[in-house]
Amino acid sequence: MTDHPFRFGAVAGQAPDAAAWTGLARRAEGLGYSTLLVPDTLGTFSPFTAAAVAATATTTLRVGTYVLSAPNRTPQAVAWESATLHRLTGGRFELGLGAGRPGAEADAAALGVRFGTPGERIERLSETIDAVQDVRILVAASGTRLLRLAARKADTVALGVPAHYTEEQVAAKLDELYELAGDRFHDLELAMNLACAGSEPPDWALSRFGRTGTGILTGTVTEMADTLRRRRDHLGVSYVSVNAQFMDAFAPVVERLAGT
Repeated sequence: MTDHPFRFGAVAGQAPDAAAWTGLARRAEGLGYSTLLVPDTLGTFSPFTAAAVAATATTTLRVGTYVLSAPNRTPQAVAWESATLHRLTGGRFELGLGAGRPGAEADAAALGVRFGTPGERIERLSETIDAVQDVRILVAASGTRLLRLAARKADTVALGVPAHYTEEQVAAKLDELYELAGDRFHDLELAMNLACAGSEPPDWALSRFGRTGTGILTGTVTEMADTLRRRRDHLGVSYVSVNAQFMDAFAPVVERLAGT
């Protein structure tokens, strides 16, 4: 069981214009979400810029990247951007890092940077963490090498597992993290992302993500809240993010659990 209180993030990377983007940020803040998280893809907003704009429109909402592809930027560039956002947001910026999601290699090619081998990407990620100061760092991890790095250097570990993973499969990953982290394990905040959430998710979401798995949360507000409490008790997961398309549908759960 973890001592970490619940907190919640909304993941979004697009809006029609600045008014819609800042409106989304203010709505997330008003609904009780702790963070607005921006993905790092060439099909979405530039994460540092979008996070900065969201921060200027809000007062308590934290902003972050979910997650930055470390191979696509030098460690020094990430440190510079992070230090700027940390200062200009009054410490409300959180840096989410990864070694490159599926599809990130194509983005790297389009940007004219070398993606590298898995080992090289993990080393770049480690160097990036070391270059950044004063910023809370989340590392997305699933495989053993990334879990080992996250166990040593992250504040938050986001389990990068498919939405269909069962609680037993997630528990096996966390057992591995426990062994790798040792005394640090209980200080780590554990995070997972919900691909779909709400009492009645749309058919397109269910057909895309399925109806079962830890990345799918459906039911009444009480049922969803009870599921997340059980997962925190059994798995230690206290930081839950959700696709912003489901931000309003999931808000009653946030209201019930945030900070508890």
